[in-house]
Amino acid sequence: MDKVFIEGLEIDALIGIYDWERKIRQTLRFDLEMGYDNRKPAASDDIADALNYKSVSRRLVEYVTQSDCGLVETLAERCAGIVLNEFGVQWLRLKLGKPGAVRGAQAVGVIIERTRDDQTA
Repeated sequence: MDKVFIEGLEIDALIGIYDWERKIRQTLRFDLEMGYDNRKPAASDDIADALNYKSVSRRLVEYVTQSDCGLVETLAERCAGIVLNEFGVQWLRLKLGKPGAVRGAQAVGVIIERTRDDQTA
C-alpha cells in the first residue's frame, strides 16, 4: 500500500480535563500516514488525482482549532474519521502528541490506526 504522510503538523487547541487546561490553548502535534493508491496520480501527473496533503492539513487545522475535546483520544478519533470519510483514504495511522503535558517528557499522546471499514462498522 502506498502512503502519503504529513509530519509535525502543529495546531493550537483547547484540550484537557483540568480547569487550568480549559483556560489556555495548547499546541498539539500531528503525524499522519495515509494509505492511498498513488498509481493514478503518478501516471497522470495531475493534482486532482492525488491525495492533497495541503487540503487534509487545512481541514484538520479548521476542525482542531474549533474543537473542545477533553481527551486526546477523542480528538484523535474524530480527526481520523474526517480524513477517512472526506478524503478517500483507505487506511490511516495518526499520532497525536501533546508536548509539555508531563514534566520530563518531550510529549505524550496516542497513536491510532483505522481503516475506512472501521468507519462503517
